[in-house]
Amino acid sequence: MKGKQIVQFSLLAVVVLLLTACEGFFGKETSTDFIEVPIYSPREVAYVPVQPALNSFQEPVDIIAGFDELIYVVDQATEEIVSLDESGRELGRITVPGVQAVSQNRKLDLLAIGTTEAQVAGNTFDVTCIYKIDLHGAGASFGMDYAQIVDTIVHPFYYKSTFSADDTLVRFKKIAVLADNRFYVTRTGIDNNPQKFGGPDDAILLFDEAGNYLTPVVVNTPNGFFRDYFKQPAGLASFVQPPQISARGEDHFVFTSVSENTSIKVQVIDYLESDFGSSYEPRILFESDETVADGNLATPDKFSRPVGITITGDGTNFILVVDEAKDSLYQFTTTGLEGVKPPAGAASAKYQMASFGGTGEGLTQFNQPSAVAYKNRIVWVCDKGNGRVLRFKLTTDFQ
Repeated sequence: MKGKQIVQFSLLAVVVLLLTACEGFFGKETSTDFIEVPIYSPREVAYVPVQPALNSFQEPVDIIAGFDELIYVVDQATEEIVSLDESGRELGRITVPGVQAVSQNRKLDLLAIGTTEAQVAGNTFDVTCIYKIDLHGAGASFGMDYAQIVDTIVHPFYYKSTFSADDTLVRFKKIAVLADNRFYVTRTGIDNNPQKFGGPDDAILLFDEAGNYLTPVVVNTPNGFFRDYFKQPAGLASFVQPPQISARGEDHFVFTSVSENTSIKVQVIDYLESDFGSSYEPRILFESDETVADGNLATPDKFSRPVGITITGDGTNFILVVDEAKDSLYQFTTTGLEGVKPPAGAASAKYQMASFGGTGEGLTQFNQPSAVAYKNRIVWVCDKGNGRVLRFKLTTDFQ
């Protein structure tokens, strides 16, 4: 046994001697000084214009990306809804009296806000209405070539049978469709008595899929329930957005106000359900913090006349707003932060500003922008005052 231990010790000694005698047996230590440690420096996030501008319009006032993968533009001057493909090529037009806004439900019918004539006691009045337009032809046929108005919701006869001169001053503004084809409508007028039958004139209304009026939206706040919460509501968007295959969500929505007496003009309203019932409540957004982002959706007096709004439905979850008085496009997260989050590893975690605009005819300037839509990472803007539709792609490359 003792001899065996001596042999093992001798072998170990030989191995140690060989290793110490051979310099760099495992290789010399390599210096890493030549490796450049990547330093991420976010450059300015920018919207790049997609050319050419679409100039075949006179007064484009509304635009949507449809569940049918097409783009629909309302030209108020010609009283037409124009259908475009993704490249901007025109596919067809339909004339709709007094049209000023359009939406599309998940059955691919268009819902258009326009005007019609109401005959009351031998007199003719011009009143606001909602037209339902069927785009389906025989068999699998579909498109503007087969478009026909199949139903009309006329104010005020969807909730009462009487009529007054003040009803001619009420106007529908925008429509937002929900997952089951119910839809919200913004409405403005002069009578804001919260106890008014059918709700105050300044309201957001809920209709079912068939166009039956259900209720005005009543908002629950820490100060109580308000039937007259909305002041001159204009823009409107639900969280149910194209593409069709993934369009789903609760009854939440975002709206804009053009009231001069309202300081926070864009708000998210959540529809909440519990064991105690359901209610609509304003979403609590992040407070302004310049170390996180340079802007915030809830900043008082951030906007002047935010008439158009949409939500991106591809998972990016941005809120896009156009302000016709400031000639600008704004981009926010659904938590209220303005801008785009930089990538992992960036030198700064602060959101990078993406909003832009200014008055003019340049490719990144506007003259009374009136509506905004989003499809496949392209933002479409109705540049009403310049009679055109502009397209932009957000570049979030960092160098």
